[in-house]
Amino acid sequence: MTLALALATACSAGADGASTGGASPTGEPRNGDTLRLAVEKEPECLDPHQSPTESARALTRPILDSLVHQDARGSIRPWLATGWKVSPDRLVYTFELRQGVTFTDGEEFDAQAVVDNLEHVVDPKTKSLLAGSLLAAYRSARAVGPSTVEVRLKRPDSGLLGALALPNLGIQSPRTLKGSPSALCAKIVGTGPFRSDTGLVPQKGIDYVRNTSHTSPPEERQGQVRLDRIEVKVVPDNTARLGALTSGQVDAVTALSPTSLSTVRNLPGFTVHSTPYPGINYSYWPNTANGPLSDVNVRKALRAGIDWGQIVKNVYFGVYQGARGVLSAGTPGYDGSLARAYAHDPAGAARLLDQAGWTGRDEAGYRTKDGKRLTLRHMWSDGSVANLATQVQSAAKQLGVELVEENLDGGTFVKRLLDGDYELIDTSFSAPGPDVLRVLFGADNIPTPERGISNNMARYDNPAVEAGFRRALDAEDQAGQHRAYAEVQRRVTEDAAVLPVYSPLSTVTVRDGVREIGFNADGTPDLYGAWLAS
Repeated sequence: MTLALALATACSAGADGASTGGASPTGEPRNGDTLRLAVEKEPECLDPHQSPTESARALTRPILDSLVHQDARGSIRPWLATGWKVSPDRLVYTFELRQGVTFTDGEEFDAQAVVDNLEHVVDPKTKSLLAGSLLAAYRSARAVGPSTVEVRLKRPDSGLLGALALPNLGIQSPRTLKGSPSALCAKIVGTGPFRSDTGLVPQKGIDYVRNTSHTSPPEERQGQVRLDRIEVKVVPDNTARLGALTSGQVDAVTALSPTSLSTVRNLPGFTVHSTPYPGINYSYWPNTANGPLSDVNVRKALRAGIDWGQIVKNVYFGVYQGARGVLSAGTPGYDGSLARAYAHDPAGAARLLDQAGWTGRDEAGYRTKDGKRLTLRHMWSDGSVANLATQVQSAAKQLGVELVEENLDGGTFVKRLLDGDYELIDTSFSAPGPDVLRVLFGADNIPTPERGISNNMARYDNPAVEAGFRRALDAEDQAGQHRAYAEVQRRVTEDAAVLPVYSPLSTVTVRDGVREIGFNADGTPDLYGAWLAS
């Protein structure tokens, strides 16, 4: 199960499909034009307060501003909030807000709008699958004045400002928050550089129009929005997306496969823009609570006995880099000193399986204990992982481990996830900082029928790690937070609670003439300054 999407660009076209403007004679950025783009997938719900997916983050970022902005180095900068103060006990954050900002439905942005948004996220009726956990320490908020808001916490939370920078806590028009959750899944309203009058149309896409009244970019952004429109279409098939680009139907596409990226890099007239996603690598997640993988030696054997790096090279042609850690290497707070623990060591893996009691062999060559074969069920629902899964399955067989590949429909997948009825599952999770470790390894995020879908798919519960999370939340500065999360990474590595495979890339492939493609701190493409030369 993967949670990845990017956003890209496209070009202006008239009714006959021709470009509606010539190149700027000076080569300087110009205004106007419509960008056409094709993306890999759409979120089931557009509202990032409800949806945990990267596709929701990517498609809502053009519409929603946030209270604060996080740059690629992890530093927090002003945005809708011009500044903030933190009480000595770190339980009260007081934000001063920009004045004169309006939502695209005409409603005024003020302190009460911030209060309404935070209350909407934590309201049980919202059924937030991620944003609510980002506000786990939240107690209350109140408007101290028209442009001053006070946020109170139940406990210190060093990750609060980073969470507020994400689109999941982006500020929406309070008027729309009074509507039904299903209405917000289709259409949201913000103060951002674009608006969407039609919202998300399932299986088709979403169109954006420039917000001519936009006055609230992050402080470090210079200049104005250049584009008049962005037209996004959903094209799930990789070959179809590539064909749409090369035939001129669109001017940019996201998330091409490694094979297609290798192809298009050799074609004149196209450019691939890419950046590694920060956060959690694409990984196999062992069920640490039940079954054979509840034994740490079996988990370590699977990690050491499979040459994950070579499989990545075989499957992805060098486009993706093999992973050697819990976090991707570009994530602030990544601890590279742990890389040696992820080395290929088949002899060591064999010893670990012996220590775990899997010393027998059956007629097919698989290891056994008490007459039972060492069988692990790997469940997935994304067809794009099939080739990788086949090679991992083959490598596991050489180790004496049977991997049963279960490609499930969505409903069955979710039920099995909630019941913990699996041995292995796969996913990645992008995030701009190490606080994502709490989302993926926190005991409160183990999915259950009562709790619902959540992100601790390893079903990992380690009191020492929970203590590390508390130290990270209590940290007074980023350095202290990173030290606490380095200890968490060490504990997770010692427990082999995740089997990292590769570091995903966020890619935008464009035709000639598309300019100024950037990337946000969470890896999603940034179109704020994009423009067309032709």
